[in-house]
Amino acid sequence: MEDTRKSAEEFLDLIKKSRRGKFKIYIGMSAGVGKTFRMLQEAHALLKNGIDVKVGYIETHNRKDTQAMVSGLPVIPRRKLFYKGRELDELDLQAVINLRPEVVIIDELAHTNIEGSKNNKRWQDVMDILDAGINVVSAVNIQHIESLNKDIKEITGVDVKERIPDSVLAQADEVVNIDLTADELIARLKEGKIYEPAKIETALKHFFKSEHILQLREMALKEVASQVVRKVEAEVTSVRPAKRERFLACISSNEITAKTVIRKTARLANYYNSKWYVMYVQTPKEAPDRIALDKQRYLINNLKLATELGAEIIKIKSSNVSKAIIAQCEERRVTTICVGKPHLNLVRIILATNVFNELLKKLSTNNIDLVILS
Repeated sequence: MEDTRKSAEEFLDLIKKSRRGKFKIYIGMSAGVGKTFRMLQEAHALLKNGIDVKVGYIETHNRKDTQAMVSGLPVIPRRKLFYKGRELDELDLQAVINLRPEVVIIDELAHTNIEGSKNNKRWQDVMDILDAGINVVSAVNIQHIESLNKDIKEITGVDVKERIPDSVLAQADEVVNIDLTADELIARLKEGKIYEPAKIETALKHFFKSEHILQLREMALKEVASQVVRKVEAEVTSVRPAKRERFLACISSNEITAKTVIRKTARLANYYNSKWYVMYVQTPKEAPDRIALDKQRYLINNLKLATELGAEIIKIKSSNVSKAIIAQCEERRVTTICVGKPHLNLVRIILATNVFNELLKKLSTNNIDLVILS
């Protein structure tokens, strides 16, 4: 009976997937590389070939070349909202679904919607549109990818607030990198093609430093390359059969370290297009009536982050962390365990138990990798 139910659910998933719209994302290393311009070029080409394409939301940033490209394209009027005494524009999600164009162009994928909108984030609007069977072309910068947030902050000094889960990028049918050299991008900035004159000098001294751009460019190229690898493994059957990786991120209630382990494991799982889990073992010392309130809050936020990044959460009560990990590895057929550096409480707990040798032996005999993340 269980097998029949599972088979029916899998078939239903296939039906839903076949009815879902196709999703294309243009990705770039920063603002100004030409993602919006390229989307509008594509819209014109589709329109010329008889495709019902409409502009759902485009942010031109007052760039003359981009504004000129909107001309001649059918545009879905934006929804007007009043927020804190100001009239603001938003993507009209319901209008897009009601009009049902074959393709809709939606810019600024990481945008946070105004209070009162159906969804908190624009990427969630896009998911609704795709589920309605409408094809979407969108764009995002590499700094808006959730699992790269810490790396971006270390490179640029900027803590990017508007982010999309890696799972959104993983759902794209096609990811296209819009690439420029650092010199070309800086030249565009100096020519006033990215920001208004008053902002140029500040941008050159901060985000748009050549060394920053080079690192962001590398990250964007790597991200698109990994997307291509996943697509090949998923669709080209002649390629060597990939080992079905399953990652288990083991976290403690430590806020910063747990967040790092979650993000880095998400990157690994995303690269291998694999199922992954985040596991927290609640020891007697961290029972709800004994754990500090700030640690409880950190834990809740980190588990929420893991869910947004596509992980399945495993929360278990046990006085023996190692045995709990072993049991989950066996049950979930885990291939790789990810933990933080040895100064972590979690690893201290493991090392302090007599079953650490048992854990290593079990990992070895079951061909399970142990990755200690910095």
